[in-house]
This record gives sequence, C-alpha cells and structure tokens, in this order.
Amino acid sequence: MRRIGLLGGMSWESTELYHRLVNEDVRARLGGFHSARLVLASVDFAEVEAMQAAGEWERAGALLADEARGLEAAGAACVVLCTNTMHKVAGAIEAAVDVPLLHIGDVTARAVRAAGIERVALLGTRFTMEQDFLRERLAGHGLDVVVPDAEGRTVVHDVIYGELVHGVVRDASRAAYVEVVDRLVAEGAQGVVLGCTEIELLIGPDDVDVPVFATTALHARAAVDFALGTQPVTDA
Repeated sequence: MRRIGLLGGMSWESTELYHRLVNEDVRARLGGFHSARLVLASVDFAEVEAMQAAGEWERAGALLADEARGLEAAGAACVVLCTNTMHKVAGAIEAAVDVPLLHIGDVTARAVRAAGIERVALLGTRFTMEQDFLRERLAGHGLDVVVPDAEGRTVVHDVIYGELVHGVVRDASRAAYVEVVDRLVAEGAQGVVLGCTEIELLIGPDDVDVPVFATTALHARAAVDFALGTQPVTDA
C-alpha cells in the first residue's frame, strides 16, 4: 500500500471527513485491521482565508507548495489537496513535488461522465463558482457546467464561510441550498457537484432529486485507488 499525503486544514472539519473516508474505504476493501498509510499536513486556515480574501493567490500557492514538499519528504507517494477552492493553486503544488497531485476536478469529472451526465450544476465558494480554475477543469472533460445566479452564489458562499467551516449545520441553510439546486435543475442541470468539501456536511443525495457528486467522497476514494494500485474512480 502506497502512502497517501493529505494536505488539509482548509477547513479541518472537511479534512477530518477525508481522514475518516480514506480509512473506512481501506478497511472495507482489505478487511481485518487494515487502515490507510498516510501522512497529514494541516495548515492554519486563518492564514489561508486571509490570503483568499486579499487575492494573494501566489502567496497561498507558495505556502501549500512548501507543505506538499514536506509531505513528499515524509514518504507520501501522492498529494491529495483536501479543498476545492485551493485547487486554484494546483499548478504551484504540482511544480513543487515529484509525486502526483490527484486533482479533484479530474476525479469528479470522471464520475459525472460515468453517470451519463453532460450538464452539471456546481456549488462551492464564491471563488470556485465565479472563477474558472475548476469550471474549466470540468469542462475539459466535456461537461457543461452551470452555477447559481448572483443571489444563489451569495447564499452558498455565505453558508460555507459563516457556518460550515465552523462546524455549524443548520436546517434552514440546508433548505436554502436545496432551493438553489432546484432552480438550477429547472434550468436543465442533470446533476449537482458539491464543489466545496464542507458542503457534504450539509446536503447529500437524499436532499435533492438529481444525482449528487460529493467531491470529498470521490477524492478520498481516488486516493485509496491510488494507494492500492487499482483503477481511478469511474462512478458516482
């Protein structure tokens, strides 16, 4: 089993979910007392959030690249960046290490395509929904990606930063998210990508009427695929 390098802390709530999902998957596949061989680097999210707000993406990329080098030095055979938004600086991380970065966009796109879906809604932080780093990565796999209108983007973003990254999960926010998804489905979306790792704390397949692609779960499964030398994830 190859060692997985988790680059997390953005926020630690979603990193905790990654850690659990990876270990549960290894145990389910190998049985017995098996657990994942992994190493974790967890940054202070306050530092990263300040860089996001200030648009200091180059600084953020340098910070995460340095952490990725530490993971490689600790024996990681791959890097799993435990956040959608910070894949904006994926290039800086890839340039800093010799081991592969398992890109969350590629993992997610393969799952969406395998489900036979072409037009998919994307929820995430304002950065993820309004900038092109993840939308274009998904579109590069032949997907038509749609995002909420300005009001919907504000709702989705504010719940992430005001509630979910602090571990707060509210029924009213779940209902608001479902309303946003329903509007996108009415406009032709055939599925929804939960393009922020914390969103999976709030909504899931039972909450909406279209297929849900949970990026954290898909990414964690791909990490285990890599660790065990099996094929990349191809289903939702």
